[in-house]
Amino acid sequence: MYPRKFDYVAPSSLDEAFEALGDDSKVMAGGMSLIPLMKLRLFSPALVVDIARIPGLDTLDDKGDHITIGALVRHAETAASDLIRSNAAALSTAAALTGDVQVRNRGTTCGTMAHADAVADQPAGALACGAVMIAQSASGTREIPASEFFVDSLTSALNPDEILTSIRIPKSGDGEGSAYDKLGRRGGRSDYAVAGAAAWVKRSNGSITEARVAVTGIGTKPTLAEGVAEALIGTDGSASAVEAAAERALEGVTVLEDLYGSEEYKSHLAKVYAKRAINQALASI
Repeated sequence: MYPRKFDYVAPSSLDEAFEALGDDSKVMAGGMSLIPLMKLRLFSPALVVDIARIPGLDTLDDKGDHITIGALVRHAETAASDLIRSNAAALSTAAALTGDVQVRNRGTTCGTMAHADAVADQPAGALACGAVMIAQSASGTREIPASEFFVDSLTSALNPDEILTSIRIPKSGDGEGSAYDKLGRRGGRSDYAVAGAAAWVKRSNGSITEARVAVTGIGTKPTLAEGVAEALIGTDGSASAVEAAAERALEGVTVLEDLYGSEEYKSHLAKVYAKRAINQALASI
Protein backbone atom coordinates (compact mmCIF):
# COMPACT_ATOMS: atom_id res chain seq x y z
CA MET A 1 0.00 0.00 0.00
CA TYR A 2 1.18 3.53 -0.71
CA PRO A 3 1.08 6.44 1.74
CA ARG A 4 -1.04 9.48 1.09
CA LYS A 5 0.65 12.46 -0.53
CA PHE A 6 3.02 14.34 1.77
CA ASP A 7 5.73 16.98 1.62
CA TYR A 8 9.32 16.18 2.56
CA VAL A 9 12.20 18.29 3.84
CA ALA A 10 15.72 17.27 4.86
CA PRO A 11 17.11 20.12 6.98
CA SER A 12 20.85 20.49 7.50
CA SER A 13 20.57 21.90 11.02
CA LEU A 14 18.34 21.66 14.06
CA ASP A 15 17.27 25.28 13.61
CA GLU A 16 16.00 24.47 10.10
CA ALA A 17 14.22 21.40 11.46
CA PHE A 18 12.50 23.40 14.23
CA GLU A 19 11.37 25.96 11.67
CA ALA A 20 9.80 23.23 9.52
CA LEU A 21 7.93 21.47 12.31
CA GLY A 22 4.20 22.06 12.73
CA ASP A 23 1.04 20.46 14.06
CA ASP A 24 0.77 18.12 11.05
CA SER A 25 4.40 17.05 10.68
CA LYS A 26 6.43 14.02 11.72
CA VAL A 27 10.14 13.73 12.42
CA MET A 28 11.98 10.87 10.69
CA ALA A 29 15.44 9.56 11.57
CA GLY A 30 15.74 6.00 10.26
CA GLY A 31 12.14 5.65 9.08
CA MET A 32 11.79 2.04 10.23
CA SER A 33 8.69 2.80 12.30
CA LEU A 34 7.18 5.82 10.55
CA ILE A 35 7.25 4.67 6.92
CA PRO A 36 5.43 1.33 7.46
CA LEU A 37 2.66 3.14 9.36
CA MET A 38 2.39 5.72 6.61
CA LYS A 39 2.08 2.94 4.04
CA LEU A 40 -0.75 1.46 6.09
CA ARG A 41 -2.21 4.99 6.35
CA LEU A 42 -2.31 4.78 10.13
CA PHE A 43 -0.22 7.97 10.08
CA SER A 44 -0.73 10.54 7.31
CA PRO A 45 1.36 13.61 8.13
CA ALA A 46 1.32 16.51 5.72
CA LEU A 47 5.08 16.93 6.16
CA VAL A 48 7.96 14.57 6.96
CA VAL A 49 11.02 16.25 8.47
CA ASP A 50 14.03 14.00 7.84
CA ILE A 51 16.77 14.78 10.39
CA ALA A 52 19.21 12.16 9.05
CA ARG A 53 21.50 14.79 7.49
CA ILE A 54 21.91 16.95 10.59
CA PRO A 55 25.49 16.71 11.87
CA GLY A 56 26.31 15.98 15.49
CA LEU A 57 23.33 13.74 16.26
CA ASP A 58 25.05 10.42 15.56
CA THR A 59 27.33 10.24 18.61
CA LEU A 60 27.30 7.94 21.61
CA ASP A 61 29.36 9.65 24.32
CA ASP A 62 30.70 9.02 27.81
CA LYS A 63 29.89 12.15 29.83
CA GLY A 64 31.41 11.01 33.13
CA ASP A 65 28.39 10.18 35.26
CA HIS A 66 26.12 9.41 32.31
CA ILE A 67 26.05 8.31 28.66
CA THR A 68 24.34 10.24 25.88
CA ILE A 69 22.83 8.49 22.87
CA GLY A 70 22.25 10.89 19.98
CA ALA A 71 19.13 10.95 17.81
CA LEU A 72 20.88 9.23 14.88
CA VAL A 73 22.59 6.41 16.81
CA ARG A 74 21.39 3.16 15.24
CA HIS A 75 20.00 0.18 17.14
CA ALA A 76 23.03 -1.83 16.07
CA GLU A 77 25.39 0.75 17.55
CA THR A 78 23.54 0.77 20.87
CA ALA A 79 23.63 -3.03 20.94
CA ALA A 80 27.34 -3.24 20.09
CA SER A 81 28.57 -0.48 22.39
CA ASP A 82 30.74 -1.74 25.26
CA LEU A 83 29.88 1.47 27.10
CA ILE A 84 26.15 0.71 26.95
CA ARG A 85 26.63 -2.99 27.63
CA SER A 86 28.64 -2.38 30.79
CA ASN A 87 26.40 0.38 32.16
CA ALA A 88 22.93 -0.38 30.81
CA ALA A 89 22.81 -4.03 29.79
CA ALA A 90 19.01 -3.98 29.67
CA LEU A 91 19.07 -1.35 26.93
CA SER A 92 21.93 -3.05 25.08
CA THR A 93 20.09 -6.38 25.02
CA ALA A 94 16.83 -4.73 24.01
CA ALA A 95 18.59 -3.01 21.10
CA ALA A 96 20.11 -6.33 20.00
CA LEU A 97 16.62 -7.88 19.97
CA THR A 98 14.99 -5.05 18.01
CA GLY A 99 13.66 -6.14 14.63
CA ASP A 100 15.91 -7.79 12.06
CA VAL A 101 19.39 -6.92 10.82
CA GLN A 102 18.14 -4.36 8.32
CA VAL A 103 16.02 -2.59 10.94
CA ARG A 104 18.85 -2.56 13.47
CA ASN A 105 21.24 -1.08 10.91
CA ARG A 106 18.86 1.67 9.85
CA GLY A 107 16.53 2.41 12.76
CA THR A 108 17.56 4.55 15.71
CA THR A 109 17.31 4.15 19.47
CA CYS A 110 15.87 7.65 19.91
CA GLY A 111 13.43 6.94 17.09
CA THR A 112 11.97 3.90 18.84
CA MET A 113 11.54 5.97 22.01
CA ALA A 114 9.77 8.80 20.17
CA HIS A 115 7.59 6.27 18.32
CA ALA A 116 6.42 4.89 21.70
CA ASP A 117 5.18 1.55 20.39
CA ALA A 118 3.44 -0.50 23.06
CA VAL A 119 5.36 -3.65 22.08
CA ALA A 120 8.83 -2.19 21.47
CA ASP A 121 11.89 -3.46 23.36
CA GLN A 122 14.13 -0.48 24.07
CA PRO A 123 11.57 1.70 25.88
CA ALA A 124 11.40 -0.95 28.61
CA GLY A 125 15.20 -0.89 28.88
CA ALA A 126 15.18 2.90 29.09
CA LEU A 127 12.58 2.82 31.86
CA ALA A 128 14.49 0.25 33.89
CA CYS A 129 17.82 2.06 33.48
CA GLY A 130 16.40 5.41 34.58
CA ALA A 131 16.90 7.19 31.27
CA VAL A 132 16.15 10.86 30.71
CA MET A 133 14.89 12.04 27.32
CA ILE A 134 16.32 15.31 25.99
CA ALA A 135 13.77 17.18 23.88
CA GLN A 136 14.72 20.32 21.98
CA SER A 137 12.68 22.98 20.23
CA ALA A 138 13.24 26.52 19.03
CA SER A 139 12.38 27.75 22.52
CA GLY A 140 14.89 25.58 24.38
CA THR A 141 15.67 22.18 25.89
CA ARG A 142 13.46 20.02 28.09
CA GLU A 143 14.48 16.99 30.17
CA ILE A 144 11.78 14.33 30.44
CA PRO A 145 12.29 11.30 32.73
CA ALA A 146 11.53 8.05 30.92
CA SER A 147 8.89 7.36 33.57
CA GLU A 148 6.92 10.37 32.24
CA PHE A 149 7.75 10.03 28.54
CA PHE A 150 5.52 7.15 27.39
CA VAL A 151 1.95 8.42 27.53
CA ASP A 152 -0.10 5.89 25.53
CA SER A 153 0.13 3.69 22.46
CA LEU A 154 2.21 5.55 19.84
CA THR A 155 2.01 8.67 22.03
CA SER A 156 4.94 10.26 23.84
CA ALA A 157 5.31 13.42 25.93
CA LEU A 158 7.00 15.23 23.03
CA ASN A 159 5.29 18.41 21.88
CA PRO A 160 4.66 18.93 18.14
CA ASP A 161 7.52 21.46 17.95
CA GLU A 162 10.06 19.22 19.76
CA ILE A 163 12.66 16.73 18.57
CA LEU A 164 14.12 14.01 20.77
CA THR A 165 17.77 14.88 20.20
CA SER A 166 19.35 12.49 22.71
CA ILE A 167 18.83 10.09 25.59
CA ARG A 168 20.78 10.35 28.84
CA ILE A 169 21.58 7.05 30.60
CA PRO A 170 23.05 7.06 34.15
CA LYS A 171 26.27 5.06 34.43
CA SER A 172 26.27 2.00 36.68
CA GLY A 173 27.98 1.96 40.04
CA ASP A 174 29.08 -0.84 42.34
CA GLY A 175 26.43 -3.43 43.06
CA GLU A 176 24.21 -2.43 40.13
CA GLY A 177 23.05 -4.58 37.23
CA SER A 178 20.30 -4.70 34.62
CA ALA A 179 18.81 -7.11 32.09
CA TYR A 180 16.05 -7.50 29.50
CA ASP A 181 14.23 -10.60 28.30
CA LYS A 182 11.14 -11.26 26.20
CA LEU A 183 9.09 -13.65 24.10
CA GLY A 184 8.96 -12.51 20.47
CA ARG A 185 5.96 -12.91 18.22
CA ARG A 186 7.58 -15.66 16.16
CA GLY A 187 8.20 -17.82 19.20
CA GLY A 188 11.76 -16.77 19.92
CA ARG A 189 13.41 -13.52 20.96
CA SER A 190 13.13 -11.73 17.62
CA ASP A 191 10.30 -9.53 16.39
CA TYR A 192 7.97 -7.45 18.56
CA ALA A 193 7.43 -8.56 22.14
CA VAL A 194 4.40 -10.64 23.01
CA ALA A 195 5.57 -9.85 26.53
CA GLY A 196 8.89 -8.68 27.90
CA ALA A 197 10.49 -7.13 30.95
CA ALA A 198 13.56 -5.11 31.86
CA ALA A 199 15.01 -4.91 35.35
CA TRP A 200 17.61 -2.77 37.11
CA VAL A 201 18.68 -3.58 40.65
CA LYS A 202 21.16 -2.25 43.19
CA ARG A 203 22.38 -4.51 45.97
CA SER A 204 24.40 -3.49 49.02
CA ASN A 205 25.46 -5.66 51.97
CA GLY A 206 23.45 -8.58 50.64
CA SER A 207 20.19 -6.64 50.33
CA ILE A 208 18.42 -5.00 47.38
CA THR A 209 18.34 -1.28 48.13
CA GLU A 210 16.91 0.05 44.84
CA ALA A 211 15.08 -1.49 41.90
CA ARG A 212 13.21 -0.60 38.71
CA VAL A 213 11.29 -3.10 36.61
CA ALA A 214 9.44 -2.31 33.37
CA VAL A 215 7.10 -4.45 31.28
CA THR A 216 6.30 -4.18 27.57
CA GLY A 217 4.08 -5.89 25.02
CA ILE A 218 1.12 -6.45 27.32
CA GLY A 219 -0.65 -3.09 27.59
CA THR A 220 -1.00 0.25 25.83
CA LYS A 221 2.54 1.41 26.62
CA PRO A 222 5.84 0.30 28.19
CA THR A 223 5.25 0.69 31.93
CA LEU A 224 7.21 0.70 35.17
CA ALA A 225 5.99 -2.14 37.37
CA GLU A 226 6.35 -0.18 40.58
CA GLY A 227 4.80 -2.92 42.69
CA VAL A 228 7.56 -5.33 41.68
CA ALA A 229 10.29 -2.87 42.66
CA GLU A 230 8.56 -2.13 45.95
CA ALA A 231 8.39 -5.83 46.77
CA LEU A 232 12.07 -6.39 45.88
CA ILE A 233 13.57 -3.59 47.97
CA GLY A 234 14.77 -4.81 51.33
CA THR A 235 14.94 -8.47 50.30
CA ASP A 236 18.04 -10.58 49.75
CA GLY A 237 17.08 -11.32 46.13
CA SER A 238 16.43 -14.98 46.87
CA ALA A 239 14.40 -17.09 44.46
CA SER A 240 11.34 -16.87 46.70
CA ALA A 241 11.66 -13.08 47.03
CA VAL A 242 11.97 -12.61 43.28
CA GLU A 243 9.04 -14.95 42.65
CA ALA A 244 6.84 -13.03 45.07
CA ALA A 245 7.85 -9.68 43.61
CA ALA A 246 7.18 -10.79 40.02
CA GLU A 247 3.62 -11.65 40.99
CA ARG A 248 2.99 -7.90 41.18
CA ALA A 249 4.02 -7.26 37.56
CA LEU A 250 0.47 -6.42 36.48
CA GLU A 251 -0.27 -3.75 39.07
CA GLY A 252 -1.24 -0.54 37.30
CA VAL A 253 -1.28 -2.23 33.87
CA THR A 254 -4.38 -2.87 31.76
CA VAL A 255 -3.50 -6.07 29.91
CA LEU A 256 -4.75 -6.13 26.32
CA GLU A 257 -5.59 -9.28 24.40
CA ASP A 258 -4.42 -9.37 20.78
CA LEU A 259 -3.70 -11.83 17.96
CA TYR A 260 -0.59 -13.05 19.79
CA GLY A 261 -2.10 -13.91 23.14
CA SER A 262 -5.09 -13.81 25.42
CA GLU A 263 -5.24 -11.57 28.47
CA GLU A 264 -4.58 -14.60 30.68
CA TYR A 265 -1.59 -15.71 28.60
CA LYS A 266 0.00 -12.26 28.49
CA SER A 267 -0.55 -11.78 32.21
CA HIS A 268 1.27 -15.05 32.86
CA LEU A 269 4.14 -14.11 30.53
CA ALA A 270 4.59 -10.70 32.17
CA LYS A 271 5.26 -12.39 35.51
CA VAL A 272 7.55 -14.98 33.94
CA TYR A 273 9.70 -12.41 32.15
CA ALA A 274 9.76 -10.02 35.09
CA LYS A 275 11.22 -12.85 37.17
CA ARG A 276 13.73 -13.75 34.46
CA ALA A 277 14.89 -10.17 34.00
CA ILE A 278 15.33 -9.66 37.75
CA ASN A 279 17.30 -12.87 38.14
CA GLN A 280 19.53 -11.99 35.18
CA ALA A 281 20.12 -8.49 36.57
CA LEU A 282 21.08 -9.91 39.96
CA ALA A 283 23.36 -12.47 38.36
CA SER A 284 25.19 -9.71 36.46
CA ILE A 285 26.29 -7.88 39.63
